[in-house]
Amino acid sequence: MSKRKPQDSEMIFALDIGTRSIIGIVGRVEDERFRVLAIEKEEHGKRAMLDGQIEDIAQVAKVARRVTDRLEEKLDCTLERVCVAAAGRALRTEKGGSTLEFPEVTRVTNDIISRLESAAVSEAEAVLSQGKDSQRRFYLVGYTVSGYHLDRYPMTTLRGHNGQLLEAEVVATFLPSEVVESLYAVMEASGLEVASLTLEPIAALNAVIPADLRLLNLVLADIGAGTSDIAVCRDGAVVGYTMATVAGDEITEELMRRYLVPFSTAEHMKTQMSEGTVVYRDVLGLEQSITGEQVRQAVEKPAKNLAQEIAQRVIELNGAAPSALFLAGGGSKLEGLRELVAEVLDMDESRVALAGNNYDISAFSDKYELNDPEYATPLGIAVSAGLGLISDSYRIMLNGKPAKLFRSGTLTVLELLMMNGFSSQDLLGRTGKNLSITVDGQHMVFRGRPATPCSLRLNGEETAPSALVYAGDSIEFVPAVPGESARQSLRDLLGADFTGSVTVNGQRAELDILLNTGDQVSTSGQHAGREMSPTPERSENRAVPPIPVLERPERRAAPPIPASERPERRTAPPVPTSERPERRTAPPVPTSERPERRTAPPIPASERPERRTALPVPTSERPEDRTAAPAPAPERTGEPNFAAEKPGTETSVSISYEEQEKPARPVSTPPKPAVGKSLQVMLNGKVLILPGKAEGGPYYVMDLLEHSGIDFDNLDRGVELQVNGTNCSFTQELRPRDDVVIRYLEK
Repeated sequence: MSKRKPQDSEMIFALDIGTRSIIGIVGRVEDERFRVLAIEKEEHGKRAMLDGQIEDIAQVAKVARRVTDRLEEKLDCTLERVCVAAAGRALRTEKGGSTLEFPEVTRVTNDIISRLESAAVSEAEAVLSQGKDSQRRFYLVGYTVSGYHLDRYPMTTLRGHNGQLLEAEVVATFLPSEVVESLYAVMEASGLEVASLTLEPIAALNAVIPADLRLLNLVLADIGAGTSDIAVCRDGAVVGYTMATVAGDEITEELMRRYLVPFSTAEHMKTQMSEGTVVYRDVLGLEQSITGEQVRQAVEKPAKNLAQEIAQRVIELNGAAPSALFLAGGGSKLEGLRELVAEVLDMDESRVALAGNNYDISAFSDKYELNDPEYATPLGIAVSAGLGLISDSYRIMLNGKPAKLFRSGTLTVLELLMMNGFSSQDLLGRTGKNLSITVDGQHMVFRGRPATPCSLRLNGEETAPSALVYAGDSIEFVPAVPGESARQSLRDLLGADFTGSVTVNGQRAELDILLNTGDQVSTSGQHAGREMSPTPERSENRAVPPIPVLERPERRAAPPIPASERPERRTAPPVPTSERPERRTAPPVPTSERPERRTAPPIPASERPERRTALPVPTSERPEDRTAAPAPAPERTGEPNFAAEKPGTETSVSISYEEQEKPARPVSTPPKPAVGKSLQVMLNGKVLILPGKAEGGPYYVMDLLEHSGIDFDNLDRGVELQVNGTNCSFTQELRPRDDVVIRYLEK
């Protein structure tokens, strides 16, 4: 059997992970349309998802893998990269806006538009962070631009135009981290790499309602098995998204209760309502027969509830009935639902239609009929990725691939690495295991070799884990390589010229055997001039200091700078971090601003890295780690961070383009830094009070590592992390009075 060719860069593979089924579509872009090459579909064998949320990761992954295998067989290639969309019962949407002003008329480039949209998304995130779910972690899974303005005039696009004042409004959509994490887990278990992520209603909208039709007031209702996603557009833009947990499963569950049938049987009965007779077998094993009309009557009530729920969501989002409404998704094919929706919204039935008639604007196929409303989401995912319709101004690249990230205030390199599956061991490395033995009654320790340090670069330059990351950044990370464990044979220990006898743990032994920790070695005879005592020379041969293992944590737990002093130095400058470089390079700064700058420690800036050398990171990184803390420099000045600290529901951030020589980093007018509240926790049984962060962000378990007393430079065993008695990760957010444990695991 010949080896299959790999997936080429032009081939788009899309998977729609639905509550009831998984649909896969593969194709490529030809003449600005997506050509479908293959389609496969398979239903879940059991209820592995609920309301769009993946419950059984293993089961969903198996189905996804089977769909992928069949597509690979059809195309004779190996699919490796997949485009997906997320949905869920906890969808959140927020609006945000931004402005960008130039000192003179300037041509608008893609880079300028990206930064304008990024700042608007930051505003939307700031609103989300102040809401009732402020303590939850949310992923930005997509956004759409609801409007542009150029010098106060509304525009459908800014690209290529000339102007001085640019404005953008966006609708950003967020999902809780657990929803997105489970989707990534399924893809990983299926052996697939996520190439792009968007939101299901955004994807479906791109397939059902192309941009040319959005001048009209149109609504898309994508009715799946677990959720119904609603999207509204008018005046050429998308104005909002929402989601309802009432969907096709409500119909199926009513049939289950009415006729005592399993879920799969009820699903089949739902598709037979147009037939004269429906034959089924109930849970008692008895064969039953009813009419299609009886089935329609049985589902009439839940069907009306579904229509009313969709209508209510449409009115809430749009303010009134739209000019036309498209029904998409498998649930839209329920007989009579289209008429019910039109009736509840008081619309002409001709203005409510099943999706599919407009697919040919952006997609086509020589093999498949694409006008099935069930194809709205999978086809939309493929079209969005293939035609570049996914908004990714907030993308951060990690080792050449889009990083998985959530927004929670400012974001450091370390936090991003933790979110993407790396651990502290990948950053610090693990020293090889020591070998501890006893020779003729004397205890000897042979040290394992130190780890090879990691390589960490941000936008091509070496950086520290504490450096802040921004939209559009690129991170290259090579994990540390663990050191080799100490190895010692009897011949190494005693010398090649040893003559005499030797026993290990009371048993006579050959000189070529390798020793294990705890071995008791006894010798008699000549040692060829070697003394049996553990001399300094012997320890030096192992390239490690001849100090007992147990002394290392004590030595490391006492940094040369008291821990209590560090927060004061870190919060010294009472001005936004991003402004420091500008002030240093611009002598004619107004005098009124200088006293605030001078409240920092009265030590020249060039000496600051030396003060920061006592940190729980590898020795080679210590100076770099602290010099990066205030955010590197001029080129990062004004870059909007992941969460602007501004209240309100539709606020704007104003960005001034004063540095034309650095167009990649527009200058912003940032808000004053909000210093967060102090935090009191218990760490290893002792009270620890942490001062508020300068950026106002929360504390995470990783922030306590330097207070734990553990030597993270030279770990020789695992570390246990707990919050309130439950195992946790380094990225777990801390709350007041949390009981935190950070300690060595027992060897």
